[in-house]
Amino acid sequence: MKEEEIVEILKKENNEYRKISVEHKSLGEALDRIDKNRHLTSDEEVERKNIQKQKLFKKDRMAALVREYKKTARN
Repeated sequence: MKEEEIVEILKKENNEYRKISVEHKSLGEALDRIDKNRHLTSDEEVERKNIQKQKLFKKDRMAALVREYKKTARN
C-alpha cells in the first residue's frame, strides 16, 4: 500500500492523525503569514522558530502514525 493511500485512510479513521494534520496545515499558514514580512522583529523571529519546531514535531508524529499503520497492516 502506498503512503498516500495510508494517509487518506488515517485522515478518515484516526482522530489523532486528523487533528495533527489540521494543526500542521494551520502552522504552515501561520509561517506563510510571517514570511510575507520583509523584516522580522526579534519577537517575530522567535515566534517563527517556535512555529517551525511545532510544525516539525507534528510532521514527525504523523510519519510515526503512518509507520505504525504499515506495521500493523503487515501483521
